[in-house]
Amino acid sequence: MSKAVPTCWTVIQGAAAGNSEDREEFAQRYEPVIRAYLGSRWAQSPFLADLDDVVQEVFLECFRSGGVLDTVDPAKPGGFRPFLYGVLRNVALRAEARQAKQANRSPATSVDLEAIARSETTLSRLFDREWAKVQVRAAGELHEQRARQEGPEALRRIELLRLRFAGEMPIREIAKHWNMDADLLHREQTRARREFKQALIDVVHFQHPAPPEEVLRECEEILALLASDAPARS
Repeated sequence: MSKAVPTCWTVIQGAAAGNSEDREEFAQRYEPVIRAYLGSRWAQSPFLADLDDVVQEVFLECFRSGGVLDTVDPAKPGGFRPFLYGVLRNVALRAEARQAKQANRSPATSVDLEAIARSETTLSRLFDREWAKVQVRAAGELHEQRARQEGPEALRRIELLRLRFAGEMPIREIAKHWNMDADLLHREQTRARREFKQALIDVVHFQHPAPPEEVLRECEEILALLASDAPARS
């Protein structure tokens, strides 16, 4: 892991202090997770119409003077993920209470808030999956950035992973298409997966700067969350 790379806590501290670059990075990193959680929480309900406003409310809650980012404790277990989930859930509950009061609980706009509360375990897992997707996407971007710096062979290894797993092509077919030795491509695939894993480790370490064994456990959890969400193949 590169010690020169900042952690999410430096971004969070900068965002809380009003640094515009840190606030922009904070928003870019976490908005996809926030939107996915609120979109699923409010699916097929009148609340969904206010999703954009509530996303902004989450960021206002974070960035305002004396906001929640001033209270985050890097020493707490789990890193920033559980903290963000707690902030997001509280803002969602506040928005629901506000809208219920404004609608005066009229039948035309009523929502079963108890049902939402009962589904909180499912929503928490969805939040974790969306968090995992964001980390894997960031790892892919870092992997490609490093490959571009390394050169054509490294970029070819990324394309090999894409064909193997997104395109579901066997190594023998890729070898035939590229006119290369299949055994060599097997070795290249192993190397590419190792490079991607290192990129994921670095991304997770950014989010949760912890001892190496804890970071590795977080990586395994992320990959397991995405694997459990994948559709079964016939």
